[in-house]
Amino acid sequence: MQLPLTTERLVVRDWTDDDADVQAALDLYGRPEVTEWLTPVISNVADLAAMRAVVHSWIESQPNLVPPTGRFAMHRREDSQVMGGLVLRMLPPYDHDLELTWQLRPDEWGHGYATEAAIALLHWAFTFDIDEIFALARPDNTRAIATAQRIGMDWAGETTKYYDTSLQVYRVRQSDLPNVPGVGHPED
Repeated sequence: MQLPLTTERLVVRDWTDDDADVQAALDLYGRPEVTEWLTPVISNVADLAAMRAVVHSWIESQPNLVPPTGRFAMHRREDSQVMGGLVLRMLPPYDHDLELTWQLRPDEWGHGYATEAAIALLHWAFTFDIDEIFALARPDNTRAIATAQRIGMDWAGETTKYYDTSLQVYRVRQSDLPNVPGVGHPED
């Protein structure tokens, strides 16, 4: 299995130069109701020029990352509209544990898109030599906690060792992942 990944409704893929020119990425990362939950905390992306610069930095860094780490866009298959992002990255101290994060435009919340895309990405990530992947959520981020549970993640505790804030820790192993019907490649 390799990127891009498809599900019944979505495509999970690398960010592209075309994404830097669309308002959809700014509609995601320029929204305080999205960025307030990110760890580490980041400011909203201020405007389209700043969003273009951020996406270009992601595109430039992607080839230098060791798979399965990276930043990925998710878009609807029916209209190719970017509606969210996913990240697989090393957790501090950046030597072993992988973290999955997901972000979704608020107007797309409540449709199961984050769960669907995350499960597809996790199935792909586990084709590499990985035992487990973690997700972190602020204790009051009920949406992220519910998504982690729908992905098949189990609560592993609470910690302050990451990003200088109290976070709930969730963990998933390959055997815990639910199947997603229709996961494959765009040509499938």
